[in-house]
Amino acid sequence: MVHIKKGELTQEEKELLEVIGKGTVQEAGTLLASKNVRVNCLDENGMTPLMHAAYKGKLDMCKLLLRHGADVNCHQHEHGYTALMFAALSGNKDITWVMLEAGAETDVVNSVGRTAAQMAAFVGQHDCVTIINNFFPRERLDYYTKPQGLDKEPKLPPKLAGPLHKIITTTNLHPVKIVMLINENPLLAEEAALNKCYKVMDLICEKCMKQRDMNEVLAMKMHYISCIFQKCINFLKDGENKLDTLIKSLLKGRASDGFPIYQEKIIRESIRKFPYCEATLLQQLVRSIAPVEIGSDPTAFSVLTQAITGQVGFVDVEFCTTCGEKGASKRCSVCKMVIYCDQTCQKTHWFAHKKICKNLKDIYEKQQLEAAKEKSEEENNGKLDVNSNCVNEEQPEVETGICQEDCGPKDSTEGDKESLQSDAGLECLQDAPAGSWKTHVTVSSLPCDTCMALWQDFIEERLSSKALSTMPSFPPDFCSRVGQIFLGKNVFFKIWEKYFFFSFFLRKIGPELTPVANLPLFFPLPKAPVHSCIF
Repeated sequence: MVHIKKGELTQEEKELLEVIGKGTVQEAGTLLASKNVRVNCLDENGMTPLMHAAYKGKLDMCKLLLRHGADVNCHQHEHGYTALMFAALSGNKDITWVMLEAGAETDVVNSVGRTAAQMAAFVGQHDCVTIINNFFPRERLDYYTKPQGLDKEPKLPPKLAGPLHKIITTTNLHPVKIVMLINENPLLAEEAALNKCYKVMDLICEKCMKQRDMNEVLAMKMHYISCIFQKCINFLKDGENKLDTLIKSLLKGRASDGFPIYQEKIIRESIRKFPYCEATLLQQLVRSIAPVEIGSDPTAFSVLTQAITGQVGFVDVEFCTTCGEKGASKRCSVCKMVIYCDQTCQKTHWFAHKKICKNLKDIYEKQQLEAAKEKSEEENNGKLDVNSNCVNEEQPEVETGICQEDCGPKDSTEGDKESLQSDAGLECLQDAPAGSWKTHVTVSSLPCDTCMALWQDFIEERLSSKALSTMPSFPPDFCSRVGQIFLGKNVFFKIWEKYFFFSFFLRKIGPELTPVANLPLFFPLPKAPVHSCIF
């Protein structure tokens, strides 16, 4: 094998790298046909054209380069990155799948000791992580399509290898989805075919548990799919295609809330039948599911999915009510509460949904009214009358009081000067930006009381209580004085799927607003856990 040096590129190879970023597949194909272009050439960083195409999300380019013999496992990058790592970092699921099908190794590590799945998890590309962790090489399944040892026939007919491999590599473990995949393929939707398939799945499960590098996750997945196959066989024994009946049984919900009891029982039963009781994963699943009453959260399906595909800290997508497919976007036109991935799933689930659709519609309308009411209250609280907050009818008397109590005897010049400063503050704050809150210190000399005077009237109760925990952020020598004017300004911004809330607490001293303290508060989205931080 000829060693390729980094950065030694011909003019055609430089053009190829430019075409991968901005050109078309036809232009790239023309360049690859040239004798002066090496498909595995390296730029100054050790990146091949395939790495460039994978990182830039060019699926057609990746397929073209692979057809021309691109090395999917090239490891010449200066930091040890592979094409699979770049595909995973880009977040493109299709390219990640293409790299895996082309033979990309999943256990290769880069210069910091991280695999492709770990790098994808680090940047939040959970879909790519799931694809990599659930990938099952076709060669391992093809092993069973050939007679082994004294066997006269293969354990798995070659015609079933493709459809079965599709089910094995699926990342959606919803039982309805698996039955749908079986039902849509005539080769699998037969009792004899499913008998051979589930036996092969059991063999793979056994091999995963008995090999040196035990793979409990893959073994559990194979066993679970095998149990679904066996359930399908029970519905096909009469000779008629009754998989539609099985789907309806899985979707049928109880009268009160539509929870699919039968589906929950099947998943729990499949976990309970796992033959290797000493497996750590099985014990973890049992401890998580056993105390939970059927119909309560977490469901057996959610626990099993997290165990096999991995836990996700924050999920901001919807799942189909029928098949559990991720990224569903279509809602029931009546209740707006139930989500589907397409019209087929909606029709399949209608027999169960129509019983509770009206109740869900009432709940949805009630939620909308409450949301509109809260929004209206927030808008009213935000539109404050600056004059009513800044100009206090009793202010001159209070200011006179402070001069007598706190400052002692003063001459008329000093008193007039302080009064002018206070009046200047009132005039300055009248033009305060929207979203600001003003208060005039009338009695308190404690910074916490001054702060709460701002917060209690204009912030929700659940947030105002948190303001108390930020009092230590005030300077130790700070003490609010009667007659001073304060301004609070709120700002919202978003980082890493969390909404941060800052209140900048300012004090009027002379002609300028001087920061007294920053009150750092933030709260994440409703589904995320609440954290605390100090800035």
